Amino acid sequence: MIVLGVILLIVGFVFKIAIVWTLGIIALVIGLILLALGSLGHAIGGRRHYY
Repeated sequence: MIVLGVILLIVGFVFKIAIVWTLGIIALVIGLILLALGSLGHAIGGRRHYY
């Protein structure tokens, strides 16, 4: 999810597409939240680890 967010940010920046840039930010933030919750040991979607 984090990698997808970074890729969308780069593509949105290079091609000047605002919606792709916004989706990249959203995907990156969600990925970081899931990473933080998984690192703290919270089960996410029935899984103990998110990776």
